[in-house]
Amino acid sequence: MTVTLQTSSRNSHSSFSALPQVRNAIRLGGEWVHGEGKLYTVTNPATGELVQEINQASAEQAKQAIDLAYTAWRESEWRTCYPHDRALVLHQIAGLIDDNLERLAWIQTLNTGKTLKETRALVGSAAKTFRYYAAAVETQEGTLTTQRGPWQTQTTFEPLGVVAAITPWNSPIASDAQKIAPALAAGNAVVVKPAEWTPLISMALMELVTQSDLPDGLVTILPGKGSVIGDVITSHPKVSKIAFTGGTSTGRRIAHEAAERLIPTTLELGGKSPTVVLEDANLEQALQGVLYGIFSSSGQSCIAGSRLFVHQSLYREFVEELVRRTTALNIGPGTDPDTDVGPLVHTRHRDSVAAYVERARAEGGTVLCGGRVPADPALAAGSYYEPTIIEGLTNSSLTAQEEIFGPVLVCIPFADEEDLVEQANDTVFGLAAGIWTPNFFRAQRLAERIDAGTVWINTYKQFSISTPFTGFGDSGLGLDKGRAGLAEYSKRKSLYWGTSEEPMSWGKHG
Repeated sequence: MTVTLQTSSRNSHSSFSALPQVRNAIRLGGEWVHGEGKLYTVTNPATGELVQEINQASAEQAKQAIDLAYTAWRESEWRTCYPHDRALVLHQIAGLIDDNLERLAWIQTLNTGKTLKETRALVGSAAKTFRYYAAAVETQEGTLTTQRGPWQTQTTFEPLGVVAAITPWNSPIASDAQKIAPALAAGNAVVVKPAEWTPLISMALMELVTQSDLPDGLVTILPGKGSVIGDVITSHPKVSKIAFTGGTSTGRRIAHEAAERLIPTTLELGGKSPTVVLEDANLEQALQGVLYGIFSSSGQSCIAGSRLFVHQSLYREFVEELVRRTTALNIGPGTDPDTDVGPLVHTRHRDSVAAYVERARAEGGTVLCGGRVPADPALAAGSYYEPTIIEGLTNSSLTAQEEIFGPVLVCIPFADEEDLVEQANDTVFGLAAGIWTPNFFRAQRLAERIDAGTVWINTYKQFSISTPFTGFGDSGLGLDKGRAGLAEYSKRKSLYWGTSEEPMSWGKHG
């Protein structure tokens, strides 16, 4: 079967004439089986049209999947094979992703509304993530620790078992890869629950994984509701780690579940990230960086720079130009190469964003641009919302404190560095921040004082798989990416080798 893309006049030049449908099945052990859960209709956020219907997994199938994953992990040689053999398989998966880049990008665009430029980059990033962890595990070393007695000591890495991974809807294939790749590299099995709204790209990735030499059953994708599948996999006794990316309230529940069972968890949660424009900033560089930081991905990013702090000496000039550039952004479907801001992922999410903007008005905020659904009739069927800039609110307002997860920016002037740091840190979140200044010493000082796991200086929203990513406060626990991210999917064991032939001196025979 195929899906024929419905293209408007705006994107008729962009086509993928016959996009193969994602296999409507789940992989249990070594077999494709029909999902026994609810039938879910996946729609295109840009048009509201049907993309594909998916049979979600049932709770019983989720339990079965974990049991089968545990059996596969115990009985295959994956957990005990040499790291370089695991690396070969990870390279295979990376190659399969690259070979299917265009198809995967279109699937993700149709399912999430993101622009093809972004989804192509995300698919490429997923392939690079598998390659990075192939290299990381092949070169991972245990440690011979300092000798402090008649024994030689060393530490080694061992796999945990079955990892439950719960991934978000905003960047699904990249998030999938950032959990699956290090988990497999460390020798584990992985059961993945993608977001209910965006299951297609994860299911397509599963098809590719089965074409590699990875033993059957070590990766399973379970589409379905969090209240059905998520609850099963986070509470199952054979799950040895939970890795979650999503909202803070859900993350708290998962952290509680993991604490009850005394298993490790990695939580990448929400953010309300400050972007700081100092009085000596390169204004062109800062303007473009602020625009990209909040309005790329239609603002649907945990690290979006959603709180803008501008020095009062240039606040009015900067914000007026920012508004001018924001109103010039092209809103449209992700399949149109001229689109800057695509639709939000779902009409329910768009309505949530709109409700936040109405509350901002009620709090006394002034909407400088946006703040509404586009009037263009060609966009009426999609879940679009105009890029929005708001001023006149204090940092203590609910609009400035709560994560909106949409194209909404709150602008706040600041007087001096102390005022800035106090406001920037007045939040429960601590995920990311941006600083715009050519002054190295000032940037370094502010980067150290702002409570955020990632700080960008004269750039924004750039990532490296080799660099750990973490959040403070309500933004999460543990970390992803980097060699440290590989260690998060392993357990450390210490070995003591006695180097003396003399018996231990203890008791009446000592």
